[in-house]
Amino acid sequence: MPKLKTKSSAKKRFKLTGTGKLKRKHAFKSHILTKKSKKRKLKLTHSALVHKSDVGSVKQMLNLK
Repeated sequence: MPKLKTKSSAKKRFKLTGTGKLKRKHAFKSHILTKKSKKRKLKLTHSALVHKSDVGSVKQMLNLK
């Protein structure tokens, strides 16, 4: 059976933590930042975990078991 390729888009967007959880970044932090409050931009800076309902599909894109 041939090797499975990882989706390049997922490879760039998600990281696996030491405990096996998936880490992601927040959206809406790249442009049009003048109308967003400082508090909102600060909250978007921090990374978050992938929701449990999406973990399966993300792991499939990354070819993880």
